Amino acid sequence: MADLTNLESKLAEVLGLAQAAQGATEKVAGLVEDIEAAEALRAMREEAAETERRCIDLADSLEGKKTAIIDAARETKGEATEMMNSYLGSGSDELDGFEFLTMAEAGEVGHWEILEQLNQQARNEQLQSLIEWALPIQRRHFETARSCSLQLAAKEDAPSAA
Repeated sequence: MADLTNLESKLAEVLGLAQAAQGATEKVAGLVEDIEAAEALRAMREEAAETERRCIDLADSLEGKKTAIIDAARETKGEATEMMNSYLGSGSDELDGFEFLTMAEAGEVGHWEILEQLNQQARNEQLQSLIEWALPIQRRHFETARSCSLQLAAKEDAPSAA
């Protein structure tokens, strides 16, 4: 397997996180009752699938690195999925689901920002184009998950005053 640079490793990580996000949004959608929230999750899943496709296209352009990037992405996806399964065990509700997505989306934003920083020296124009496309989407995904979490939390029963 080809050795990956830090930049290529980070590309693999955002690819793996995009793959994991598809499963996470599907799992959380199974917990929600609100039609608007379900629609937001569907849109997030579609955008994660498009992110995956674009990352693979970029990996394909990196001579001799695609297989190593895909393998590393698979590992990241597995780790993220394992974390989701631990967090969203039996008895989880929609608030739990959106709390998990808030954490996951914040992590994705951070990974994309790190990739952007790494690319400042590498100056890969194709990667920069991908970052400029994906980062605003990831920030929106984070804000959507955060907003849904807060809306659901506001609906929870308030504790009684002691």
